[in-house]
Amino acid sequence: MTRSAPFLRECLLRAGMRDVVTVEPATGGLAALAGIATRRDAPSVFVKAFVDAPADDVFVAEAEGLAALRELGGVVTPEVMLADRELLVLSVLRPRPRSETFWEQFAHMLAHLHMSTTHPRFGWHRDNWLGRRRQTNTWEDDGFAFFAQHRLLRWLGEPRVEAALDSGDRTALERLCHRLPDLLPDRPACLTHGDLWAQNVLATPDGQPALIDPAVSYMWAEVDLAHVWSTSPPPEAQRFFAVYAELTSLDSDWQTRMPIVQLRQHLAVLAQFDDDWGAGDQIRTTLAPFRTRT
Repeated sequence: MTRSAPFLRECLLRAGMRDVVTVEPATGGLAALAGIATRRDAPSVFVKAFVDAPADDVFVAEAEGLAALRELGGVVTPEVMLADRELLVLSVLRPRPRSETFWEQFAHMLAHLHMSTTHPRFGWHRDNWLGRRRQTNTWEDDGFAFFAQHRLLRWLGEPRVEAALDSGDRTALERLCHRLPDLLPDRPACLTHGDLWAQNVLATPDGQPALIDPAVSYMWAEVDLAHVWSTSPPPEAQRFFAVYAELTSLDSDWQTRMPIVQLRQHLAVLAQFDDDWGAGDQIRTTLAPFRTRT
């Protein structure tokens, strides 16, 4: 067992789950330790914990996000069995099947979430978490102002971002933010997952799409779309984009907007991890046209 397994087992024991037999580390997550706990007298569970939690409300906020997606948007999410300051315990999902049918079903699920939860304001009733960093969700009437302030410029004070971006890049980001109304369509807010990379799309035991690890807020739907688009979806996912575009009446230019919308996630990755998986290069490429005043 790796170091995560005994730590997670200790957390479960402290939470009163004394029938845990083994804990097998789970792969895929980046911010927290995770595993599947086999229990003697009950079904296995998924458990997640931090060695040094960034705040007491991380898992409570995540559990609330799962409930919001399920109750407000009809999204399938795992059952929350325990959420406290130390750990999150969920029912076990399984890897998604490699089929176009699965991704078509997911397109219908995500389109329903976005189209059925429109909201007059941008934000959420509380701050929550994106990885190990707090996500500010202060209510705003203007989506462009919300995205600029709380999803892009918010990252400029992070040490890793300061080190990776030069003054020209930072000025370019400020110029891009100023021009957002010219670069992106004026869309309404809707409930968004907020961290919808491919690893957070799993399946129920009977093969239906299910989502984990949300960072919810009322925001533009394209925040979720851009994350799926930009994180190397498998070949069978191409059907997802066609179906989602048809269901939501997306215009033909939506793909050209994805790098700008995905800046938020690239900045978050750059801020939190030593290996940014190319996020810094992606940011600089997107900002290049804005390095000189136009």
